[in-house]
Amino acid sequence: MVDYRVLPAGDTAIVVEFGESIDRQVNAIVLALDECLGSERHEGILETVPTFRSLMVYYDPAAISQAALADHIAGHIRQIQVSDRPSRTWRLPVCYDTEMAPDLSDVAARAGLTTRQVIERHSGLVYHIYMLGFLPGLAYMGDVPEELVVPRLRTPRLKIPAGSLCIAMAMSLIVPRETTSGLNVIGRSPVAMWQPDDGALLKPGDKVIYQPISLREYHDMAVRLEAGNLKIEPVTEQSEIAA
Repeated sequence: MVDYRVLPAGDTAIVVEFGESIDRQVNAIVLALDECLGSERHEGILETVPTFRSLMVYYDPAAISQAALADHIAGHIRQIQVSDRPSRTWRLPVCYDTEMAPDLSDVAARAGLTTRQVIERHSGLVYHIYMLGFLPGLAYMGDVPEELVVPRLRTPRLKIPAGSLCIAMAMSLIVPRETTSGLNVIGRSPVAMWQPDDGALLKPGDKVIYQPISLREYHDMAVRLEAGNLKIEPVTEQSEIAA
């Protein structure tokens, strides 16, 4: 039996909360419930928004009451199966050159590693996308190697460029547009995380592999992106068993 609780969020939304920590198993349950509710198009359910360990469900109170919605969701949770869930894997090019990575040396010093070792460790994993949030197309990817778990900057930067590859705590992410940030910038990707016509490139449950590229390769790809000739596709479809 899955432990959860339902919390009201105003008059038109509820939060279905699982667990108390950031965990891939918990996140898999959140995404499975999100998929169930999204695929059935139940009357009164307007939108679902998955996070690390909870699902926000927006509803029309004129079509379904909060109590009826909670009962409906409980029925799904009793039958939920989190196994063999297909996910896309993306190989995203990232330039770790010092020109693109103002905090790479500081992260290396804090970890007691060389910058090359930081790059090897950071790019040597398959990352799981827990959720999208804060900015359109901003994917929270985990989990970074333990030695690269670093705090946020004491003084946030007023702006970092679109494509900046950042880490803080256990998360790694690529910002989709220029923004204020207190995260550690250790590289940059030429890939557009958000397109006005197509929306977010990545989605919760996807997997990401960072592919190190040179500064020259970055600039070549950036030119192709500007010309509309750079298209990134998932490299594989794979199943993840999580339950």
